[in-house]
Amino acid sequence: MKQFARLYSAIDSTTSTNAKVSAMADYFASAEPADAAWAVYFLSGGRPKRLIPVRRIAAWAMEEAHVPDWLFDECYHAVGDLAETIALLLPSGNSATDADPLSLHGWVERRLLPLATMTEDEQRGAVLAAWRALAGTERYLWNKLITGSFRVGVSEQLVARALAKASGIDEGVIAHRLGGHWTPTAENFSALVAADSRDADASRPFPFYLAYALEGELESLGEARGWQAEWKWDGIRAQLIRRDGRTYIWTRGGELVTDRYPELVDAGDHLPNGTVIDGEIMPWKNGALPFAQLQRRIGRKTLGPKILAEVPVVLVAYDLLESNGRDVRAMPLAERRAELARIVDTTALSGALVLSPVVPLDDWEHARRAHADARTRRAEGLMLKRLDSEYGVGRRKGSWWKWKVQPYSVDAVMVYAQPGHGRRALLHTDYTFALKEGDALVPFAKAYSGLTDAEIRTLDAWIRRHTVDRFGPVRQVEPVQVFELHFEGIQRSPRHKSGVAVRFPRIARWRTDKSADDADTMDTLRAMLEAPV
Repeated sequence: MKQFARLYSAIDSTTSTNAKVSAMADYFASAEPADAAWAVYFLSGGRPKRLIPVRRIAAWAMEEAHVPDWLFDECYHAVGDLAETIALLLPSGNSATDADPLSLHGWVERRLLPLATMTEDEQRGAVLAAWRALAGTERYLWNKLITGSFRVGVSEQLVARALAKASGIDEGVIAHRLGGHWTPTAENFSALVAADSRDADASRPFPFYLAYALEGELESLGEARGWQAEWKWDGIRAQLIRRDGRTYIWTRGGELVTDRYPELVDAGDHLPNGTVIDGEIMPWKNGALPFAQLQRRIGRKTLGPKILAEVPVVLVAYDLLESNGRDVRAMPLAERRAELARIVDTTALSGALVLSPVVPLDDWEHARRAHADARTRRAEGLMLKRLDSEYGVGRRKGSWWKWKVQPYSVDAVMVYAQPGHGRRALLHTDYTFALKEGDALVPFAKAYSGLTDAEIRTLDAWIRRHTVDRFGPVRQVEPVQVFELHFEGIQRSPRHKSGVAVRFPRIARWRTDKSADDADTMDTLRAMLEAPV
């Protein structure tokens, strides 16, 4: 438990990806397999369900700490995190390694999971015993686990990278083995880092080729006829793999998502063995649907007939990477495209594999007109690829460029703020923004990125001085600060009070030169909805 607490502290105290990977690799190289298995589970985003109501846990903490509810609430408002508040208020405990020799898997399997079948009195006794046996970060992590709120700033992809570094096994093999419903046991961890990688060879994807944002004028690229232009879709980049009679779907983020897209599995089953296609998973009904529709599927544990019918998906096929078991990435794009078109045509009955449409390029004016029309097709812009280009590895300049449309933009008023997480837990970094509707301000978006560290500190001090009300960790502030927000998409949404949902909102700049009277209105936002889509 202490070893895992040290790992958590090391990850939480840095923003360096390499430092996080190194800390995890050191842990995996030295931890017992049963402990390492649970660490993989938690770090990859796994968490047990909340086993005890939060109000009950808070009541036990107030009783143990001899703190009245009003003082507990004040502390919680100041800290902004329940698990941390309880850890700080409780009387000093012991170190887990001194008072209780249980390892991480011992704490999880003998103390945490049994809470699900205990009576309330038994739960109280178990939780109090744990608080008294733990101290510092160990106690904080226990609180995070029992409240179902554990998270740390790493992704499954970084965990796979750390495991690869610790074991010497290829990262793609690790990612394959972590795919699906991986369960945390000592045996499964040993299999995860086993040297024999034949189990993962069939499903292993190729590294994705990525494009840089277009630099300079189109004419600097040479003759337009030497390029292929495609729509840049707003979906999930993925590879559809058919090998050894099985179909696999890997995302660019390193997730094996085969079971999430049965339509694509059906399309893959029609492909010849030894085929790998690079493309974009898109919600699609006679054309692209908003990405928000795809999010309806992403967040579901089970996919019933209703959601499959309402939000069908396709793979918009961009490129062919393997054909008849042969790596074709070194072939010119024009040749790969011709072979891809032939293969997609063989799966036409499934309807879930769509050849990415190209934009004719007799000259660069064709590209400019298509770029201006991108939003009407629910595209983010254009992709420009040299017809003689190979399929490279990673992000390269020269052969592939992405030319995105300008983001939507509004000037909005900040109305709420709340603390961030990790290193920013004591600063207000998550903001809610509103637009004018008559004399009222209607919240429509939240954003937490775009400001410099200096701006965040300045704004945090202002927030503390100009709070007009509180709702738990959330502060309502005087509605006077104006920010320019950018976002990539917009659609109607009955789930939002504003009736509108925006995609990827972020802060472009703090408009200290504007007052709230200068902010945009809900009519401005609705006018964006009226543009043809």
